[in-house]
Amino acid sequence: MTHTAAPLQIDTYLPYMRDVIRCEQSLHELNLMWRMIESSAKMNCPVEAKTILPTMAATREGFNRLEQELVASLVNEKIATVLDEIGTKAQYVIDIVVRNLYERTADVGFLATDNELCAFVAGLTDQQSAIRQRLRAYRNKYTVYDEIMLLDTAGNVLVQIDESTPLEGSVDPLLAQTLASNTYVETFRATDLRPAKKQALIYSRRMLHPDTGVVVGVLCLCFNFEQEMAGIFQSHRDPAGRSNMMLLDGSNRVIESADALWIPPGAVVPVNTASNPALMMFAGREYLVRTYPAGGYQGYPGPPGWQGQVMIPVDVAFTGGARSTLTTLDPGVAAGLLSHAQSFSPPLYEIMAAAENIQRVVWNGQVMTTGQRGEQMKLKTILDQISETGARSNELFSKSIADLYETVLASSLRDSEFVSHLLVDLLDRNLYERSDDCRWWALTPELQAALAAPAAPQRDGEMVERITGILEYINRLYTVYTCIFVYDASGCIVASTQPDQDGGTVLGTFIEADTLAQVRALRSEQDYCVTPFAPSPLYGGRPTYVYHAAIRDPNDDASVVGGIGIVFDSKPELDAMLRSGLGHKAGMNALFVDRRGCVIASTDPTRPVGTRLEMDQTLLALPNGSSASRIVIHDGHYAIMGCTVSSGYREFKVSDGYREDVLALVFDSFGEVRERPGVGHQGHTVLQSDLTAIGGFEFATFFVDGALFALPAEHVLEALPAAKISTVSRGERKACIGLLGLQHEAVNHGSVWVFDLGYLLHGQPSVIDKSSQVIIVRYGGQTIGLLVDALHDVPAFNQSQIMHSPFTGQADGALVKHFIKANGGQLLIQTVDVSSLFAVLMNRKAMA
Repeated sequence: MTHTAAPLQIDTYLPYMRDVIRCEQSLHELNLMWRMIESSAKMNCPVEAKTILPTMAATREGFNRLEQELVASLVNEKIATVLDEIGTKAQYVIDIVVRNLYERTADVGFLATDNELCAFVAGLTDQQSAIRQRLRAYRNKYTVYDEIMLLDTAGNVLVQIDESTPLEGSVDPLLAQTLASNTYVETFRATDLRPAKKQALIYSRRMLHPDTGVVVGVLCLCFNFEQEMAGIFQSHRDPAGRSNMMLLDGSNRVIESADALWIPPGAVVPVNTASNPALMMFAGREYLVRTYPAGGYQGYPGPPGWQGQVMIPVDVAFTGGARSTLTTLDPGVAAGLLSHAQSFSPPLYEIMAAAENIQRVVWNGQVMTTGQRGEQMKLKTILDQISETGARSNELFSKSIADLYETVLASSLRDSEFVSHLLVDLLDRNLYERSDDCRWWALTPELQAALAAPAAPQRDGEMVERITGILEYINRLYTVYTCIFVYDASGCIVASTQPDQDGGTVLGTFIEADTLAQVRALRSEQDYCVTPFAPSPLYGGRPTYVYHAAIRDPNDDASVVGGIGIVFDSKPELDAMLRSGLGHKAGMNALFVDRRGCVIASTDPTRPVGTRLEMDQTLLALPNGSSASRIVIHDGHYAIMGCTVSSGYREFKVSDGYREDVLALVFDSFGEVRERPGVGHQGHTVLQSDLTAIGGFEFATFFVDGALFALPAEHVLEALPAAKISTVSRGERKACIGLLGLQHEAVNHGSVWVFDLGYLLHGQPSVIDKSSQVIIVRYGGQTIGLLVDALHDVPAFNQSQIMHSPFTGQADGALVKHFIKANGGQLLIQTVDVSSLFAVLMNRKAMA
């Protein structure tokens, strides 16, 4: 995405973009060079230069336009890249917070209906220590809370779990608000319920008398907000510390900051919800800023006005993150990637097109002066100067292109890595809640009493109905489960929210013997187990995770009387995580895979769940929490791949004994693989000057399929961009690819047939891209066009450097009969025999 910026902004940004400055200097040097050459040609050889002056003027005008427009485009491209990068992080800050707080709204709704807690608040029991222990058991499973308290309708604290800060009561207005509401109340501010904190995030809900339904009190769940935000910042902030990540309220005031010494909580900061590329001032420093409001999750909007924001100072926004991506790539892959420049970086493509235009103009001028003497030598001298100066400028030009290319690739690599990191974080956070749920619900007194009863519960219809009602109430609150079921000590399922699966009932069936053995071996109420991600009859035969916890005898904690199982709705939930992580990034796919590369979830329809992804073994062996990114060939396309291995969340998968590593993979495609991209060859082949070649034979050199070829320059008229070819139906003549019009000084000189020289030489069609050129060749009164990959030079060689080909009897021997020994014999240039070429194309025998 490219943003339009005013000239003043360009001037403001440019000093911070060294690579763009180098490119601007390169363009300016080329512009001056063309002005000088054009003036010299007009003064010294106006007649001889008549045919080339219009082209030179067009080139000069093009550079004038490039200097004015291209630099602005490049600056805007780099600004857009930074804005997109910090925007992704700003969006993830608020998205992670909202997803986490959504779970809290479900928690308070469920816990406020707990029969034991309601009976205590109603005064039906007086077991304060037992209730405190029950609340602490809840906190031990849902470790995101740092305080839980029960209050009566007058605001008196009946019990709290944090005895280090004892409270007698509260007069906070949230109590009256909660008592009057039939849903949860979310409060974030200073409160006498948490006197030691400047502000607290509390979820409260009224509690009802278990028999009469009268409002008897309030449950408050106090979220450990500071610890949660510190974890988000530590996990997702820029490791180099160039930007600051923060959470804002509706007044644009900082709630929490990744670096409080830099931007402190309480500060009011500028925001940018519209992705405006303008700089914003804060505390005497200019910043690029991106802001995202809460987008909501599962119908929960998030706290009113909350926003995620990332700010990066302009003086460091375009530095850091340097990678040598291009140098580590296979040259063919690098060239292929570059051939797709137009799709992923239009300004980069424009620079490359300008370089190709310069090359063609110089090449054509040299061809035109082939064999000329006397006054025509003046033009040739000018063209030689163009070529020499252009070569020096082109070196700087190529460096600018490489720098910009690195910028685009490095940004994409960082982005894919960050997205993969976010995806495993979302997964671990979500599944952490599942481990909490199953352990807490296993402590439900009604379930414990039912399974501990002497009579088998499946024979007691009233008891089964009561258990089923409890499970259905839970399932209505926690919609991420398709089924919640309870089984007895033998593993027989006695109650379920989905009693029927695939036309049969699950009631009376047994869970797997190895799963039952794991449940019976769980040592405490803090333990749980999870079935491997595999097809489950409880999920319609589809693969999923099923979380289990032991239900214990209420009178004997060591006795396991059964268990509870919760079936995670993996297909839509995992898919939603992947798509949420990708956001609106077009062309990207994401997958969750296990350590074997087996797909757990995928946005790629060609890789459904259960298939295996072919992966580099070093990625599958990455340590937990590690990330990597690289350029790969994926499904016949060049792609940026990001990969991160899960590392758990809080105690989940960290210290709770559960291990199930998942890798998140992100693929961002840059275009299909091109076996012969025809790009980048000319920068790698330099012909050394040979002073003895003066008066020798002149050849026009060019590239086909990465190899250097030559044609006698006397038969070459000019080169034209292959983009001007008009394709026509050619039947069985695969070498003939279309027609090309010849036009000089607005006069139409007819058209020529264009033939694919790569196909004639090797039998494989050439790929036409922005480097492709058509060389116009004339022989014996006939004129044709030859498609080649790129132009090279028009050098002269002595007879001693030309030798007969030893392969004239082979397939391409009819076209290549000579080699040129260049660079002291270190480089061989294949020479296309013109008479043989025309004989093949015109269906007549070669001339002697």
